Amino acid sequence: MNIHEYQAKELLKARGIPVLKGGVAYTAEEALEVAKTLPGPVYVVKAQIHAGGRGKGGGVKVVKSLDDVKAAAKKMIGMHLVTHQTGPQGQEVHRVYIEEGCDIGRELYLGMLIDRTTSRVTIMASTEGGMDIEEVAAHHPEKIMKVVIDPAVGFQAFQGRQIAFALGLEGKQVGKAVELVGNMYKAFLDLDASIVEINPLVVTKSGDVLPLDAKMNFDDNAMFRQKEVEALRDVAEEDPAERRAKDNDLNYVKLTGNIGCMVNGAGLAMATMDIIKLYGGDPANFLDVGGGATKERVAEAFRIILSDPNVEGILVNIFGGIMRCDVIAEGVITAARELGLTMPLVVRLEGTNVDKGKKILRESGLNIIAADNLGDAAHKVVSAVKAEAA
Repeated sequence: MNIHEYQAKELLKARGIPVLKGGVAYTAEEALEVAKTLPGPVYVVKAQIHAGGRGKGGGVKVVKSLDDVKAAAKKMIGMHLVTHQTGPQGQEVHRVYIEEGCDIGRELYLGMLIDRTTSRVTIMASTEGGMDIEEVAAHHPEKIMKVVIDPAVGFQAFQGRQIAFALGLEGKQVGKAVELVGNMYKAFLDLDASIVEINPLVVTKSGDVLPLDAKMNFDDNAMFRQKEVEALRDVAEEDPAERRAKDNDLNYVKLTGNIGCMVNGAGLAMATMDIIKLYGGDPANFLDVGGGATKERVAEAFRIILSDPNVEGILVNIFGGIMRCDVIAEGVITAARELGLTMPLVVRLEGTNVDKGKKILRESGLNIIAADNLGDAAHKVVSAVKAEAA
């Protein structure tokens, strides 16, 4: 789950991390009223969307008067902001964050995530703040420092000092940085975060160390115990199909291809997408219906796949364990009839009640292409889609 910058700053502030004064606004008039509460004379107007690269796309403006705050907010609210993370369609801006300006001395980078290699929380720091960390990693990997936290002992002050010295901090700045990183680590654990990123972390000309931006992502599986975080969910920022899937307990991620996939099990879903690519196709989604899906949930999964206008063919790949093949077959037929399916549909079933499932599909009267194994299924769906397009 993602949240907006202003929400991330509220969470960090509540956990002892200093942030600049600011407020959120949904209209230009509200933006003006927020700005009047800030010290000025410099203000920053920031579009709030769940994507990075806002500054490059025109979503961050530094202004020097109240009138300019109102004008910038009016221009941003309602615009489709395009960044390297939104794709060419962009994301509509529904709100802006008005923040006081500050005298920036230096821009640094500070991030925290779970490293899958070590299975531990890892802190990353760099003197190259304000840049995409991927760019820094690609061109200047030596400028990224990593500190791995032992979960048995947690964050230690000496690790904070290592980070501070690597960032070129000195004097009282070192102590401020150690405290900030320690509170950041505590917030990471307490809130079940998967990423906490401050880019840039700035050192002001007066010597303060402050997060100028903040990004936080959270583990969806922990939301049952993170009601404070769950309340910050902005459904307007989520893909409609992904939101619909989440509401139906389905694991769905939209991709850019044209072959829809419905699979049970995350590992099998990944293997299915890989083999579609191997046979020259391009998967349109990741969709895991889970191990205990009902006929109704399978039918809903089918509808979600077909809601993507890019889909030109569908591959259903089910290995029945807890999930029964006859339930899958009934769900597929229900959705196919309801939606008047005309595109190629390849179904590969194996496992519990497989003979029943295949019999249901055979007797459905629908144009369903049966497959014997995963390679056969991928070959047939890719070939059928290419034949339709020819």
